Amino acid sequence: MDPKILEDLVTERMPFGKYKGRLLCDIPEHYLIWFSRKGFPKGKLGIWLETMYEIRLNGLTYLLEGLKK
Repeated sequence: MDPKILEDLVTERMPFGKYKGRLLCDIPEHYLIWFSRKGFPKGKLGIWLETMYEIRLNGLTYLLEGLKK
């Protein structure tokens, strides 16, 4: 996994939708599950959301703890 992606998860914000403006790492799990069913967006945002989904799914949120400011 690219460490830059983990850094992006704690610095980048959701650009649209119900959780617009929220840090990607703070998006609720149910919203990530919805994306996994409907399809993640294309590009970097999709990679970030899918990575966050996998982190939550596998109980790896501790990977982000030291990065979040």
